[in-house]
Amino acid sequence: MTRQAPFDRCGGHPALDFVNSLDNRFGDRGRIEGLQTYEDLLRFTHETGLLDPVRGRQIAQTVTPDAAARALRAGRSLREALAAIFYGVLEGRGPSSADLATLERHLHSADRHRDLRWQAGSDQRVGLVWSWRSNEANAELPVWVIAQAALELLLSSEATRVRACEASSCRWLFLDTSRNHMRRWCKMKVCGNRSKARRYQARHSG
Repeated sequence: MTRQAPFDRCGGHPALDFVNSLDNRFGDRGRIEGLQTYEDLLRFTHETGLLDPVRGRQIAQTVTPDAAARALRAGRSLREALAAIFYGVLEGRGPSSADLATLERHLHSADRHRDLRWQAGSDQRVGLVWSWRSNEANAELPVWVIAQAALELLLSSEATRVRACEASSCRWLFLDTSRNHMRRWCKMKVCGNRSKARRYQARHSG
């Protein structure tokens, strides 16, 4: 079996990396879908640490093809709702009621499949935490954990640090954690260098 390339995680937050899983969103070369299969959706949650690999394997072994297809559609729908929310905020527009409803629907579904428990331990935070039920293997669990991560970001002070790559054909989202909060590119070695090359060519053309 061919080993899949890991998801690009230059966004600095799982919710932003999830939006970026649809590449060339604003380009003219056609969109590139990073979530081709349900296995891709599961793999994303593994790579970003949102879902315990043991729970992920449990889901993969029990999910039916129909349930996997529904969950993949739900994941893509959530991704596009999050994209509209984040890009809208960056452009000075509030989220639409439809996009908020999509996010809220998945959060409500998640709440029905988890319980509060008391966590205590020398290497863990002490206190109440949400925990998935021990036998929870719902196909949409990856979608729910992504929705939760997105909500946590949107409700946090870090939401003001969300940026879009300045390359017009890219515009990948990222969390600007630079010291002066002036980061311009998703990846300097890719979009930044391309921009420099275009400026150089423009200055020396003709």
